[in-house]
Amino acid sequence: MRVRRLSLAHFRNYERLDIDLDPETTILFGDNAQGKSNLLEAIFYLAAMRSFRASGDRELLSWSVSDDPLAFTRIASRIERHGEPIDLEVVLREELRRGDGDAQSSVLTKRIKVNDVPRRAIDVIGTATAVMFSPQDLELVEGAPLLRRRYLDVTISQADRAYCRSLAQYNRVVLQRNHLLRAIRDRGAQPDQIHFWNRELIAAGSYIVSQRLATIKTLGDVSRRFYGDLSGGDDSLAVGYKSGVFHGEVDLAAAPDGIAAQFEARLADLQGREVKLGVSLVGPHRDDLTFHLGGHDVSAFGSRGQQRTVALALKLAEAEYLRRQTGERPIVLLDDVLSELDPTRRAQVLDSIEPGQQLLLTATDAETFRRAATRPVTWLRVSGGRVEQQRPASMAH
Repeated sequence: MRVRRLSLAHFRNYERLDIDLDPETTILFGDNAQGKSNLLEAIFYLAAMRSFRASGDRELLSWSVSDDPLAFTRIASRIERHGEPIDLEVVLREELRRGDGDAQSSVLTKRIKVNDVPRRAIDVIGTATAVMFSPQDLELVEGAPLLRRRYLDVTISQADRAYCRSLAQYNRVVLQRNHLLRAIRDRGAQPDQIHFWNRELIAAGSYIVSQRLATIKTLGDVSRRFYGDLSGGDDSLAVGYKSGVFHGEVDLAAAPDGIAAQFEARLADLQGREVKLGVSLVGPHRDDLTFHLGGHDVSAFGSRGQQRTVALALKLAEAEYLRRQTGERPIVLLDDVLSELDPTRRAQVLDSIEPGQQLLLTATDAETFRRAATRPVTWLRVSGGRVEQQRPASMAH
């Protein structure tokens, strides 16, 4: 999997960019706030159809046109997948919609093309596969459960479009079911309508849970090995899954069966409470990913260094998971991560990148990547949303 060419228009601080990318290692260097992370964000967006850091697509519009009611952003690339070229294009555009009377409102639309054929986002996710390492990854361990669920969903969706569709259906069902629960509570709606939405919830939710469990089993096994390498031999990392469907932590050693039956029983147990609160209380939208070292919860008891190492091991495991699922190694994007690591761990991360695997990384200090420079490297200097091929002065000899 490689990105051969990247084109941007009105994306973040890039007014225009057309650049051919090295099929192996590219180092983007320059001062802070010049656009290095933005370039990686654009590549990851093409894989996941969402930003790894923005709360919404509107944030991707170029700062110079953000007040324009007809503003647009274009992200396009030619990728190579299994040796075949594929053209991807996403255009985000502000469009004026007429409301009641003469009132107009601005609506952001997303149009996607694959080889110039219009496609839906749900059918394009995973056409390119990428793993993003960023300083925010520490939040995977110490942050809110929502972040870990989102991480799982983005990872699995790149490898399994059925999962992506089930997730979209599940989210729609949760929304409708919550409306009904509140209607039963507040307006005396007929409670027998809940049975239909329960069946829909169980059908989509059971698939999501089963795929998450299988994925976490792989991620757990591989990340344990990476954590041992990064920590100097500690192989006690355990990655788990906590689900209301199973009353808490799931035993991954014995793959649970009868997920749908257990889901149905839990819904029956909680229906009275759900009606009272007006929300769906059980299902994958309430579940969580867990991390333990020597039996202790890393988010509560782990040091900052342990949390960072767990997050790094998990991301390395993600790259291996995507390789196993798709048959190709994903594009690896390292956003100012290695500068926070000691030389030994920095070398271990870089050594995990296979020869021929595309790697793009950012740095303010090019000296950080002397180890990376032992392999063929393309150096790109980023300044004010402009990119030029230029070897750092400190690497001239």
